[in-house]
Amino acid sequence: MTFFTKNLHLISLGCTKNLVDSEVMLGRLKGYHLTPDIAQADVIIVNTCGFIESAKQESIQTILQASLERKKGAILVVSGCLAERYADELQKEIPEIDIITGVGDYDKIDQMIQKSQSIRSQKVFLYDGNDERVIIGSHFHAYIKLSEGCNQQCSFCAIPSFKGKLQSRPLESVLKELQNLYSKGYRDFSFIAQDSSSYLRDQGISEGLIKLIKSIDSLHLPISARILYLYPSTTSLHLIEAIAHSASFLPYFDMPIQHISDAMLKRMRRGANQAKHLEILNAMRAVPHSFVRTSFVIGHPGESEEEFEELRDFVEDFAFDRVNLFAYSPQVGTSAYDMPQAVPTKITNKRINALNKIIKAQQKAYNQAMVGQEIDVIVEGVSEVSEYFYSARAKMWGKDIDGEILINDISDVRDSLVPIKEGYYRTLITQSKGGFLFATLL
Repeated sequence: MTFFTKNLHLISLGCTKNLVDSEVMLGRLKGYHLTPDIAQADVIIVNTCGFIESAKQESIQTILQASLERKKGAILVVSGCLAERYADELQKEIPEIDIITGVGDYDKIDQMIQKSQSIRSQKVFLYDGNDERVIIGSHFHAYIKLSEGCNQQCSFCAIPSFKGKLQSRPLESVLKELQNLYSKGYRDFSFIAQDSSSYLRDQGISEGLIKLIKSIDSLHLPISARILYLYPSTTSLHLIEAIAHSASFLPYFDMPIQHISDAMLKRMRRGANQAKHLEILNAMRAVPHSFVRTSFVIGHPGESEEEFEELRDFVEDFAFDRVNLFAYSPQVGTSAYDMPQAVPTKITNKRINALNKIIKAQQKAYNQAMVGQEIDVIVEGVSEVSEYFYSARAKMWGKDIDGEILINDISDVRDSLVPIKEGYYRTLITQSKGGFLFATLL
Protein backbone atom coordinates (compact mmCIF):
# COMPACT_ATOMS: atom_id res chain seq x y z
CA MET A 1 0.00 0.00 0.00
CA THR A 2 1.34 3.47 -0.93
CA PHE A 3 0.84 6.43 1.38
CA PHE A 4 0.98 9.98 0.06
CA THR A 5 2.13 12.78 2.34
CA LYS A 6 0.50 16.10 1.63
CA ASN A 7 2.59 19.25 1.32
CA LEU A 8 2.15 22.34 3.48
CA HIS A 9 3.42 25.86 2.81
CA LEU A 10 3.36 28.30 5.75
CA ILE A 11 3.85 32.07 5.59
CA SER A 12 4.13 33.67 9.02
CA LEU A 13 3.96 37.47 8.95
CA GLY A 14 4.43 40.06 11.66
CA CYS A 15 5.90 39.64 15.12
CA THR A 16 7.56 36.76 16.93
CA LYS A 17 4.38 36.24 18.96
CA ASN A 18 2.72 35.41 15.65
CA LEU A 19 5.58 33.03 14.88
CA VAL A 20 4.87 31.01 18.03
CA ASP A 21 1.24 30.66 16.95
CA SER A 22 2.42 29.51 13.52
CA GLU A 23 4.62 26.89 15.18
CA VAL A 24 1.60 25.64 17.15
CA MET A 25 -0.26 25.14 13.88
CA LEU A 26 2.71 23.23 12.46
CA GLY A 27 2.61 21.02 15.53
CA ARG A 28 -1.02 20.16 14.79
CA LEU A 29 -0.11 19.40 11.17
CA LYS A 30 2.96 17.21 11.71
CA GLY A 31 1.67 14.71 9.16
CA TYR A 32 2.25 17.24 6.40
CA HIS A 33 5.55 17.79 4.62
CA LEU A 34 6.66 21.42 4.95
CA THR A 35 7.61 22.71 1.51
CA PRO A 36 9.22 26.03 0.52
CA ASP A 37 7.56 25.78 -2.91
CA ILE A 38 4.06 27.24 -2.72
CA ALA A 39 3.15 25.72 -6.10
CA GLN A 40 3.68 22.22 -4.66
CA ALA A 41 1.59 22.79 -1.54
CA ASP A 42 -1.73 21.07 -0.92
CA VAL A 43 -2.39 23.45 1.98
CA ILE A 44 -1.21 27.07 2.20
CA ILE A 45 -1.46 28.96 5.49
CA VAL A 46 -0.94 32.71 5.69
CA ASN A 47 -0.74 33.79 9.34
CA THR A 48 -1.39 37.51 9.06
CA CYS A 49 -0.44 40.67 10.92
CA GLY A 50 -2.72 43.68 11.28
CA PHE A 51 -0.79 45.94 13.66
CA ILE A 52 -0.14 48.90 11.35
CA GLU A 53 -1.24 49.88 7.85
CA SER A 54 1.91 48.60 6.13
CA ALA A 55 1.47 45.22 7.86
CA LYS A 56 -2.16 45.06 6.69
CA GLN A 57 -1.14 45.75 3.11
CA GLU A 58 1.65 43.17 3.26
CA SER A 59 -0.81 40.58 4.56
CA ILE A 60 -3.37 41.32 1.85
CA GLN A 61 -0.78 41.24 -0.94
CA THR A 62 0.61 37.95 0.42
CA ILE A 63 -2.86 36.38 0.44
CA LEU A 64 -3.54 37.50 -3.13
CA GLN A 65 -0.15 36.27 -4.34
CA ALA A 66 -0.62 32.91 -2.61
CA SER A 67 -3.98 32.52 -4.32
CA LEU A 68 -2.40 33.20 -7.71
CA GLU A 69 0.51 30.80 -7.20
CA ARG A 70 -1.32 27.85 -5.67
CA LYS A 71 -2.01 24.72 -7.66
CA LYS A 72 -5.52 23.58 -8.51
CA GLY A 73 -7.28 22.09 -5.50
CA ALA A 74 -4.90 23.57 -2.91
CA ILE A 75 -6.56 24.87 0.25
CA LEU A 76 -5.84 28.50 1.20
CA VAL A 77 -6.07 29.23 4.92
CA VAL A 78 -5.85 32.74 6.37
CA SER A 79 -5.36 33.16 10.12
CA GLY A 80 -4.05 35.69 12.61
CA CYS A 81 -4.64 39.30 13.58
CA LEU A 82 -5.84 40.67 10.25
CA ALA A 83 -8.26 37.75 9.89
CA GLU A 84 -9.53 38.39 13.43
CA ARG A 85 -10.21 42.07 12.78
CA TYR A 86 -11.49 41.91 9.22
CA ALA A 87 -12.82 38.39 8.65
CA ASP A 88 -16.05 39.45 6.95
CA GLU A 89 -14.31 41.98 4.72
CA LEU A 90 -11.62 39.47 3.69
CA GLN A 91 -14.17 36.79 2.87
CA LYS A 92 -16.12 39.27 0.76
CA GLU A 93 -13.20 40.89 -1.03
CA ILE A 94 -11.08 37.73 -1.46
CA PRO A 95 -13.55 34.85 -1.93
CA GLU A 96 -10.63 32.63 -2.99
CA ILE A 97 -9.88 32.12 0.72
CA ASP A 98 -11.10 28.65 1.70
CA ILE A 99 -10.73 28.84 5.47
CA ILE A 100 -10.50 31.95 7.61
CA THR A 101 -9.82 31.98 11.33
CA GLY A 102 -8.59 34.56 13.82
CA VAL A 103 -6.45 34.42 16.96
CA GLY A 104 -8.45 31.92 19.00
CA ASP A 105 -8.16 28.57 17.31
CA TYR A 106 -4.60 27.78 16.27
CA ASP A 107 -4.91 24.44 18.06
CA LYS A 108 -7.90 23.50 15.87
CA ILE A 109 -6.23 24.07 12.50
CA ASP A 110 -6.12 20.33 11.75
CA GLN A 111 -9.88 20.05 12.31
CA MET A 112 -10.55 23.04 10.06
CA ILE A 113 -8.53 21.61 7.19
CA GLN A 114 -9.98 18.12 7.60
CA LYS A 115 -13.56 19.44 7.54
CA SER A 116 -12.80 22.38 5.21
CA GLN A 117 -14.57 24.57 7.71
CA SER A 118 -13.68 27.87 9.38
CA ILE A 119 -13.71 28.13 13.17
CA ARG A 120 -13.70 31.49 14.94
CA SER A 121 -14.03 31.31 18.71
CA GLN A 122 -14.80 34.34 20.83
CA LYS A 123 -11.54 33.99 22.72
CA VAL A 124 -7.79 34.33 22.29
CA PHE A 125 -5.60 31.24 22.06
CA LEU A 126 -3.05 31.09 24.88
CA TYR A 127 -0.38 28.46 24.35
CA ASP A 128 0.07 26.39 27.51
CA GLY A 129 2.85 24.03 26.47
CA ASN A 130 0.59 20.99 26.06
CA ASP A 131 0.30 21.40 22.30
CA GLU A 132 3.52 20.47 20.53
CA ARG A 133 5.21 23.21 18.54
CA VAL A 134 7.34 22.65 15.47
CA ILE A 135 10.00 25.34 15.85
CA ILE A 136 11.22 26.77 12.57
CA GLY A 137 14.30 28.79 11.74
CA SER A 138 16.61 27.35 14.39
CA HIS A 139 17.59 24.23 16.30
CA PHE A 140 19.26 26.32 18.99
CA HIS A 141 17.00 29.31 19.69
CA ALA A 142 13.31 29.32 20.65
CA TYR A 143 10.72 31.93 21.61
CA ILE A 144 8.63 31.34 24.72
CA LYS A 145 5.37 33.27 24.99
CA LEU A 146 4.46 34.45 28.49
CA SER A 147 0.99 35.89 27.97
CA GLU A 148 -1.63 37.15 25.55
CA GLY A 149 -3.57 40.40 25.55
CA CYS A 150 -2.66 43.69 27.17
CA ASN A 151 -4.01 45.93 29.94
CA GLN A 152 -2.36 49.08 28.58
CA GLN A 153 -4.39 51.75 26.79
CA CYS A 154 -1.97 53.25 24.28
CA SER A 155 -3.75 55.72 22.04
CA PHE A 156 -2.37 54.27 18.79
CA CYS A 157 -2.69 50.53 19.44
CA ALA A 158 -5.71 48.39 18.54
CA ILE A 159 -4.34 45.09 19.90
CA PRO A 160 -6.33 45.10 23.19
CA SER A 161 -9.54 45.54 21.16
CA PHE A 162 -9.20 42.09 19.60
CA LYS A 163 -6.76 40.29 21.89
CA GLY A 164 -8.42 41.42 25.08
CA LYS A 165 -7.04 41.90 28.56
CA LEU A 166 -3.83 40.37 29.86
CA GLN A 167 -3.89 36.58 30.24
CA SER A 168 -0.69 35.18 31.72
CA ARG A 169 0.41 31.57 31.45
CA PRO A 170 0.96 29.85 34.80
CA LEU A 171 4.59 29.97 35.87
CA GLU A 172 4.72 26.17 36.02
CA SER A 173 3.65 25.98 32.37
CA VAL A 174 6.47 28.29 31.27
CA LEU A 175 9.07 26.37 33.28
CA LYS A 176 7.83 23.06 31.88
CA GLU A 177 8.11 24.34 28.31
CA LEU A 178 11.62 25.68 28.93
CA GLN A 179 12.79 22.34 30.33
CA ASN A 180 11.18 20.46 27.45
CA LEU A 181 12.91 22.67 24.87
CA TYR A 182 16.21 22.34 26.72
CA SER A 183 15.91 18.55 26.58
CA LYS A 184 15.60 18.86 22.78
CA GLY A 185 18.84 20.81 22.50
CA TYR A 186 17.66 24.43 22.61
CA ARG A 187 19.97 26.69 24.61
CA ASP A 188 19.08 30.27 23.66
CA PHE A 189 15.65 31.72 24.49
CA SER A 190 13.65 34.90 24.01
CA PHE A 191 10.67 35.42 26.33
CA ILE A 192 7.92 37.45 24.67
CA ALA A 193 4.52 39.03 25.34
CA GLN A 194 2.68 42.18 24.42
CA ASP A 195 3.75 43.60 27.80
CA SER A 196 6.24 41.22 29.38
CA SER A 197 6.79 43.30 32.51
CA SER A 198 3.11 42.83 33.44
CA TYR A 199 3.47 39.03 33.50
CA LEU A 200 1.26 37.50 36.25
CA ARG A 201 -0.31 40.85 37.23
CA ASP A 202 -3.67 39.42 36.17
CA GLN A 203 -3.11 36.75 38.80
CA GLY A 204 -2.43 39.31 41.54
CA ILE A 205 1.38 39.08 41.43
CA SER A 206 2.92 42.53 40.87
CA GLU A 207 6.49 41.37 40.17
CA GLY A 208 5.74 38.16 38.28
CA LEU A 209 8.65 38.61 35.90
CA ILE A 210 11.08 38.70 38.82
CA LYS A 211 9.51 35.49 40.09
CA LEU A 212 10.01 33.93 36.65
CA ILE A 213 13.66 35.01 36.51
CA LYS A 214 14.44 33.58 39.94
CA SER A 215 12.59 30.33 39.15
CA ILE A 216 14.56 29.85 35.94
CA ASP A 217 17.82 30.66 37.69
CA SER A 218 17.00 27.97 40.27
CA LEU A 219 16.95 25.35 37.49
CA HIS A 220 20.71 25.92 36.96
CA LEU A 221 20.47 25.35 33.21
CA PRO A 222 23.43 26.55 31.09
CA ILE A 223 21.33 28.80 28.83
CA SER A 224 21.22 32.35 27.54
CA ALA A 225 17.90 34.20 27.73
CA ARG A 226 16.52 37.65 27.09
CA ILE A 227 13.14 39.34 27.65
CA LEU A 228 11.46 41.32 24.88
CA TYR A 229 8.83 44.07 25.13
CA LEU A 230 9.11 45.58 28.60
CA TYR A 231 6.66 48.40 29.28
CA PRO A 232 7.80 51.65 30.98
CA SER A 233 5.03 51.93 33.56
CA THR A 234 5.36 48.29 34.68
CA THR A 235 9.15 48.05 34.66
CA SER A 236 10.62 48.60 38.12
CA LEU A 237 14.14 49.17 39.36
CA HIS A 238 13.82 45.83 41.16
CA LEU A 239 13.16 44.11 37.83
CA ILE A 240 16.25 45.71 36.27
CA GLU A 241 18.29 44.57 39.26
CA ALA A 242 16.92 41.01 38.95
CA ILE A 243 17.93 40.87 35.28
CA ALA A 244 21.34 42.37 36.05
CA HIS A 245 22.11 39.69 38.64
CA SER A 246 20.53 36.72 36.84
CA ALA A 247 22.63 33.70 35.96
CA SER A 248 20.34 32.85 33.01
CA PHE A 249 19.13 36.18 31.65
CA LEU A 250 21.41 38.52 29.75
CA PRO A 251 21.40 42.26 30.58
CA TYR A 252 19.32 42.83 27.46
CA PHE A 253 16.69 45.53 27.88
CA ASP A 254 14.09 45.90 25.16
CA MET A 255 11.63 48.61 26.13
CA PRO A 256 9.66 50.42 23.39
CA ILE A 257 9.15 53.91 24.83
CA GLN A 258 7.58 55.48 21.68
CA HIS A 259 8.44 59.10 22.67
CA ILE A 260 10.16 61.18 25.35
CA SER A 261 8.21 64.46 25.38
CA ASP A 262 5.92 64.65 28.43
CA ALA A 263 3.11 66.11 26.32
CA MET A 264 3.41 63.33 23.75
CA LEU A 265 3.63 60.57 26.36
CA LYS A 266 0.40 61.87 27.88
CA ARG A 267 -1.25 62.15 24.46
CA MET A 268 -0.16 58.59 23.66
CA ARG A 269 -1.56 57.40 27.02
CA ARG A 270 1.68 55.66 27.90
CA GLY A 271 1.10 55.72 31.66
CA ALA A 272 4.54 57.09 32.59
CA ASN A 273 6.12 60.52 32.30
CA GLN A 274 9.55 61.52 31.06
CA ALA A 275 11.10 61.39 34.54
CA LYS A 276 10.00 57.75 34.97
CA HIS A 277 11.40 56.88 31.54
CA LEU A 278 14.75 58.48 32.29
CA GLU A 279 14.98 56.77 35.68
CA ILE A 280 14.39 53.35 34.12
CA LEU A 281 16.58 53.90 31.05
CA ASN A 282 19.49 55.24 33.08
CA ALA A 283 19.23 52.26 35.44
CA MET A 284 19.36 49.91 32.44
CA ARG A 285 22.36 51.69 30.98
CA ALA A 286 24.14 51.54 34.35
CA VAL A 287 24.10 47.72 34.31
CA PRO A 288 27.54 46.47 33.23
CA HIS A 289 27.63 45.31 29.57
CA SER A 290 23.94 46.15 29.12
CA PHE A 291 22.26 46.30 25.72
CA VAL A 292 19.35 48.73 25.41
CA ARG A 293 16.92 48.72 22.48
CA THR A 294 13.74 50.72 21.95
CA SER A 295 11.23 51.90 19.35
CA PHE A 296 9.50 55.19 18.57
CA VAL A 297 6.23 56.11 16.86
CA ILE A 298 6.73 59.19 14.69
CA GLY A 299 3.96 61.46 13.44
CA HIS A 300 1.35 60.67 16.09
CA PRO A 301 -1.51 63.22 15.96
CA GLY A 302 -0.52 66.40 17.72
CA GLU A 303 3.26 65.82 17.55
CA SER A 304 4.63 69.35 17.23
CA GLU A 305 7.99 70.30 15.76
CA GLU A 306 9.21 71.24 19.23
CA GLU A 307 8.17 67.87 20.66
CA PHE A 308 9.90 66.06 17.81
CA GLU A 309 13.07 68.10 18.34
CA GLU A 310 12.99 67.09 22.00
CA LEU A 311 12.84 63.45 20.92
CA ARG A 312 15.61 63.94 18.35
CA ASP A 313 17.93 65.52 20.92
CA PHE A 314 17.19 62.70 23.36
CA VAL A 315 17.99 59.99 20.79
CA GLU A 316 21.26 61.73 19.98
CA ASP A 317 22.26 62.05 23.65
CA PHE A 318 21.22 58.64 24.97
CA ALA A 319 22.63 56.55 22.08
CA PHE A 320 20.54 53.39 22.25
CA ASP A 321 22.17 50.18 21.08
CA ARG A 322 19.29 49.57 18.66
CA VAL A 323 16.26 51.64 17.64
CA ASN A 324 13.20 50.83 15.52
CA LEU A 325 11.17 53.64 14.00
CA PHE A 326 7.50 53.41 13.01
CA ALA A 327 5.39 55.98 11.20
CA TYR A 328 2.10 56.52 13.01
CA SER A 329 -0.65 54.42 11.44
CA PRO A 330 -4.32 55.32 12.11
CA GLN A 331 -6.21 52.38 13.64
CA VAL A 332 -10.01 52.33 13.76
CA GLY A 333 -11.24 52.00 17.33
CA THR A 334 -8.23 53.66 18.96
CA SER A 335 -8.38 57.00 20.77
CA ALA A 336 -5.78 58.50 18.42
CA TYR A 337 -7.94 57.72 15.38
CA ASP A 338 -10.27 60.65 16.07
CA MET A 339 -7.64 63.04 17.39
CA PRO A 340 -7.22 66.40 15.60
CA GLN A 341 -3.89 67.79 14.41
CA ALA A 342 -2.92 64.98 12.07
CA VAL A 343 0.73 65.17 11.03
CA PRO A 344 1.13 65.17 7.22
CA THR A 345 2.90 62.13 5.78
CA LYS A 346 5.57 64.34 4.23
CA ILE A 347 6.51 65.78 7.63
CA THR A 348 6.42 62.34 9.30
CA ASN A 349 8.81 60.96 6.68
CA LYS A 350 11.10 63.97 7.07
CA ARG A 351 11.26 63.37 10.83
CA ILE A 352 11.96 59.67 10.36
CA ASN A 353 14.78 60.47 7.94
CA ALA A 354 16.30 62.90 10.44
CA LEU A 355 16.26 60.27 13.19
CA ASN A 356 17.58 57.59 10.86
CA LYS A 357 20.59 59.73 10.07
CA ILE A 358 21.45 59.93 13.77
CA ILE A 359 20.77 56.24 14.39
CA LYS A 360 22.89 55.09 11.43
CA ALA A 361 25.82 57.19 12.64
CA GLN A 362 25.48 55.72 16.12
CA GLN A 363 25.28 52.19 14.71
CA LYS A 364 28.42 52.77 12.66
CA ALA A 365 30.26 53.96 15.76
CA TYR A 366 28.93 50.96 17.72
CA ASN A 367 30.28 48.54 15.09
CA GLN A 368 33.64 50.27 14.83
CA ALA A 369 34.05 50.11 18.62
CA MET A 370 33.63 46.32 18.44
CA VAL A 371 36.54 45.82 16.06
CA GLY A 372 39.39 44.09 17.88
CA GLN A 373 37.16 42.67 20.60
CA GLU A 374 36.79 39.00 21.43
CA ILE A 375 33.12 38.18 21.99
CA ASP A 376 30.84 35.17 22.33
CA VAL A 377 28.51 34.66 19.38
CA ILE A 378 25.82 32.25 18.28
CA VAL A 379 26.54 30.79 14.85
CA GLU A 380 23.27 30.26 13.00
CA GLY A 381 24.35 28.69 9.71
CA VAL A 382 25.45 29.79 6.26
CA SER A 383 24.75 33.47 5.62
CA GLU A 384 22.24 34.59 3.02
CA VAL A 385 24.76 37.28 2.07
CA SER A 386 27.07 34.65 0.58
CA GLU A 387 27.64 30.93 0.81
CA TYR A 388 31.25 31.74 1.71
CA PHE A 389 30.26 33.26 5.07
CA TYR A 390 28.77 31.81 8.21
CA SER A 391 26.09 33.93 9.85
CA ALA A 392 26.34 34.74 13.55
CA ARG A 393 25.00 37.20 16.09
CA ALA A 394 26.52 38.38 19.32
CA LYS A 395 25.30 36.22 22.19
CA MET A 396 23.69 39.33 23.65
CA TRP A 397 21.70 40.16 20.52
CA GLY A 398 18.12 39.15 19.78
CA LYS A 399 17.56 36.78 16.90
CA ASP A 400 16.95 38.47 13.53
CA ILE A 401 16.57 41.97 14.99
CA ASP A 402 19.96 43.24 16.19
CA GLY A 403 22.29 42.53 13.29
CA GLU A 404 24.52 39.92 11.69
CA ILE A 405 28.18 39.06 12.10
CA LEU A 406 29.79 37.44 9.08
CA ILE A 407 32.34 34.73 9.86
CA ASN A 408 34.91 34.76 7.09
CA ASP A 409 37.80 32.90 8.73
CA ILE A 410 37.29 29.48 10.29
CA SER A 411 40.60 27.83 9.40
CA ASP A 412 41.74 27.22 12.98
CA VAL A 413 38.42 25.61 13.89
CA ARG A 414 38.39 23.50 10.73
CA ASP A 415 41.93 22.32 11.38
CA SER A 416 40.82 21.08 14.78
CA LEU A 417 38.07 19.02 13.09
CA VAL A 418 35.35 20.69 15.17
CA PRO A 419 32.13 20.75 13.11
CA ILE A 420 30.65 24.19 12.42
CA LYS A 421 27.05 23.98 13.59
CA GLU A 422 24.54 26.13 15.43
CA GLY A 423 25.79 27.10 18.85
CA TYR A 424 28.11 29.24 20.94
CA TYR A 425 31.54 30.19 19.64
CA ARG A 426 34.27 32.60 20.62
CA THR A 427 35.20 35.10 17.93
CA LEU A 428 37.52 37.99 17.20
CA ILE A 429 35.80 40.92 15.46
CA THR A 430 38.20 41.90 12.68
CA GLN A 431 36.39 44.45 10.52
CA SER A 432 33.35 46.73 10.19
CA LYS A 433 32.29 47.36 6.63
CA GLY A 434 29.05 48.12 4.81
CA GLY A 435 26.94 47.78 7.93
CA PHE A 436 28.32 44.32 8.68
CA LEU A 437 30.81 43.10 11.23
CA PHE A 438 33.33 40.46 10.14
CA ALA A 439 34.91 37.98 12.52
CA THR A 440 37.26 35.05 12.90
CA LEU A 441 36.20 32.00 14.88
CA LEU A 442 38.54 31.29 17.76
